[in-house]
Amino acid sequence: HNNHPVELHNNELFIQRLNYIHQNPVRAGLVAEPEHYLYSSASNYAGILSLLDVECVF
Repeated sequence: HNNHPVELHNNELFIQRLNYIHQNPVRAGLVAEPEHYLYSSASNYAGILSLLDVECVF
């Protein structure tokens, strides 16, 4: 794998990457919807309470 840091210059890129990350449990067949994965912030962004606290830092 070619993992390297990527600076996200705008909100559009941030949202694109966030959606990609939130889809990982769906692509892996763990859940049907991203917000159903217990250890994801996807539920926070969908307005559902979760185990994680989300804080915007930019």
